[in-house]
Amino acid sequence: MRDRFTEQMKKLHAELIEMGELCETVITLATDSLINDNIDDARSVAMIDADIDRSERDVESLCLKLLLQQQPVASDLRQVSAALKMITDMERIGDQASDIAELMEYIHGDHILDMTKISEMARAVIHMVTESVNSYVRQDVNLAKQIIAYDDVVDNLFNEIKGEIIDIISQNKETGNRENAEKAIDIMMIAKYLERIGDHATNIAEWAVYSVTGIHQSDESLIKVVK
Repeated sequence: MRDRFTEQMKKLHAELIEMGELCETVITLATDSLINDNIDDARSVAMIDADIDRSERDVESLCLKLLLQQQPVASDLRQVSAALKMITDMERIGDQASDIAELMEYIHGDHILDMTKISEMARAVIHMVTESVNSYVRQDVNLAKQIIAYDDVVDNLFNEIKGEIIDIISQNKETGNRENAEKAIDIMMIAKYLERIGDHATNIAEWAVYSVTGIHQSDESLIKVVK
């Protein structure tokens, strides 16, 4: 019975890694479509997002089988329940990437902002997604905590982009160029979606910590309040 459970857990880890790789792909496609002004990449995002949705259903089904058929002990139960939470965040990452691709339709053909920081944000959140899933599979609490802290990098980049966008909107307000101001707002939304992806990756890392320690970030916050 235990050997069967171990094999199914290996399968769960493999499927989570595969789902994480799909998340990396969809973020890359969405942001590359923006940076390289490639409308075809933007339109292919929906297909990858659909693959992520299917992966979520597959992992959920496997987790439920583990819970119902294998009767896991406490530490195993934490791993399975954490995986169920993680796939919700991973599915939302796919949705955020799709939102970025949809906005590409509106700003296609005209870059009003240097995309360097957007590119940096994309690389940062891809790193967070990859390593947050790895921290769960490896049961590596230190790696998970590094990813949680790394979210500050994404937040700082977002604030820098926000400042640049505010400047563009102010300049175009003075000149009466409404179209550029609207495109600036769309880019602001893209940066916000990337910032949210970073938040989802943080959530995944927090569940990775929980799977090992039995303590979630929200529990730690509550303990501090009580003290």
